[in-house]
Amino acid sequence: MSQHLTMLHTLNFPDQSHSKFVKLTSCLQYNYAAGSQVCREILFRLVNLRSHRPRCKFFCLQVAHSTKAGHVQKEDTDYDNIRLNSLFHVQTLRNFPVEKLSGEVVLVRLDSTVLLESLPSDSRSLSLNRTLATIKHLHNAGAKVLLISNWGQSADPMISSEFLADYLSSLLQLKVVPASGVSNFMEANAGELQYADIFLLDDLAKHREEVSNCLEFSKKLSSGATIFVNDAFSLSHKILASTVGVARFCHASIAGFCFEEELNQLLTIIDTSRRPYYAIIGGSNFSRKSAALHHLASKCDGLVFVGKLAFQVMKALGLPVPAFCVEQNAVGEALKLIKLAESRKIPMYYPDDFWCLSDSSTKPLDIVRSDEIVSGCKKILWVGSSDCGLLKRNTVGASELAQMLETTRKSGCDVIVVGGAACKALAGISTSSPQYTMFHSASVVWEFLKGRTLPGVTALDKAYPHDIKWNTIFSDPTRPLVVDIGSGNGLFLFEMARRWKYSNFLGLEINEKLVTRCLDYVLQCNLKNVHFISANATSTFRSIVSSYPGDLVLVAIQCPNPDFNKEEHRWRMVQRILVEAIIDLLVTSGKVFLQSDIEAVAIRMKEQFILYGKGEVSVDGGDGTEWIDENPLGVRSDWERHVIGRGAPMYRTILIKA
Repeated sequence: MSQHLTMLHTLNFPDQSHSKFVKLTSCLQYNYAAGSQVCREILFRLVNLRSHRPRCKFFCLQVAHSTKAGHVQKEDTDYDNIRLNSLFHVQTLRNFPVEKLSGEVVLVRLDSTVLLESLPSDSRSLSLNRTLATIKHLHNAGAKVLLISNWGQSADPMISSEFLADYLSSLLQLKVVPASGVSNFMEANAGELQYADIFLLDDLAKHREEVSNCLEFSKKLSSGATIFVNDAFSLSHKILASTVGVARFCHASIAGFCFEEELNQLLTIIDTSRRPYYAIIGGSNFSRKSAALHHLASKCDGLVFVGKLAFQVMKALGLPVPAFCVEQNAVGEALKLIKLAESRKIPMYYPDDFWCLSDSSTKPLDIVRSDEIVSGCKKILWVGSSDCGLLKRNTVGASELAQMLETTRKSGCDVIVVGGAACKALAGISTSSPQYTMFHSASVVWEFLKGRTLPGVTALDKAYPHDIKWNTIFSDPTRPLVVDIGSGNGLFLFEMARRWKYSNFLGLEINEKLVTRCLDYVLQCNLKNVHFISANATSTFRSIVSSYPGDLVLVAIQCPNPDFNKEEHRWRMVQRILVEAIIDLLVTSGKVFLQSDIEAVAIRMKEQFILYGKGEVSVDGGDGTEWIDENPLGVRSDWERHVIGRGAPMYRTILIKA
């Protein structure tokens, strides 16, 4: 018969405060060899229990490093803030000018799991509704929409582009036309665009170039599309042609409604404003997840290990664990985690009871939960499977854990659930899943917790991360504004600010060190009409300058690095997204000053403004074919001085907005 091994009620520790979990101090780990009274008592109990002869010879204890879980102060670092600013502040469809969508061909990357897992009953899911809202928003704005996704991994052989197109048509109440092929669609199907606005391209799973992020395939995939909208957040951790590669060839790359929401929800995982905050961590591969586990240990008030990870903690504590349950290189990493938890005085738990199989029994039994650990929590993260991987059949441990969290949620606790197994277990017992924060893709969350960048996020255009308090930057934020893009060491703007004291001057420079030096000089000289911001102006110009209360009267782009103008370089400075932002925000009769010591660069900049200025911009004076001999502003930049000093020519022009 199967035997129930229970260590909790037989071990009498001085600090036993729970009926199902024992508070075992760190003396177990560090005094094990010394043979302290507590350790001798443990060994005595373990020897006596061997008479049960369980098939799984492991013993389930709980270990904590303090008699009471303390509330640790929030530990944000400058690195965390920089990383989050880089990650979360992206251009979104919600903030993209709707008038810029009219007449454009927009490529939309969908998440096939949102569609397929919603067939046919769960069509009202929040993720699906947000995805549909993305498509409808683009259609209502007058865009031609090309939908791409992969559904080749679906277990249903009946899933096809025709089937999904019909299904989407029924959900959207709009005609979705299936299209053959995924490359050069605009060239091969120009006629079809006349009678339909939404197309579903062929299955990406058929193309190996998708996974390899083939440059040529990405170019063909985005052929004819001017705007890319990524609404497949679950693929953010992968480098794919349809999520990363196509961003090179579209003038704007933005996040759809579903992508934006799930990206913002990642913040909730590291937000520690509600305490106590506990993490219930399952799954396997302790070594691979070590960085993420350390991050959680630095944020949370307690860690509860379930599934295979619990065995690694038990082994690190010196407890008998079968060899096949121990992962390679995991024990050392587990010891490091235990020491970190001890240094922060936060408890670590693992299941108090395991039902084990005797030699004569084949009946699978289950892990027992503990309500007391999380009953007082204000926030809980459940990430990873609770399956131990020892039994052929799945246990009901996940459903019991889900029931416990449902009870905790009703008492006012915020619950975050990560991973398909956890989400499925919770959906099986809860009728209020919208009240949970749920991530079906655990891989994205693990990569985020490890501190790694998400390629699908970094491929999107960036937005400036903060609201700018212009009244604290300039003495009078209503004065005319002059912006120098690529301001370098700031000599040009400093001289301009001295000469024109009744205008404000803003430098946008991607080199953060140069910006820091310029800002230090601004403080030293107590200048109130000049400021510098570290940003990629190509993608952030609109989000920065649009909030300025005064008029934008002049934009200067001087001697940009030619390397940024190669066609294959994603972030070349002067491209459509920047040109349109400048022209939109520039006051009538406002001017753009362009100059370079390389004629090809100057020609390209001027052509970009004429091409994407939509008839609102022209060369100021002359027939537009000749360059200006002298600098019309009367102030030379440092590089311009260097070029003139060696006797080389400068190629200048001024454009004016009609």
